[in-house]
Amino acid sequence: MIAFASTLRECEDELRSTLEEWILLGLKLGHSLPVIDNIDLNKQPTLEPMDTV
Repeated sequence: MIAFASTLRECEDELRSTLEEWILLGLKLGHSLPVIDNIDLNKQPTLEPMDTV
């Protein structure tokens, strides 16, 4: 990715926005998220029984 802006902060904001849109589009298309540092956000959540809360 590349960004052009007047300040570093504006470049960071533009890149962050583009990355967020790219991730959302990928999820809508059914793509999985990459596993980073053994953190897998693609796993289905496990629900605990209500009596343990």
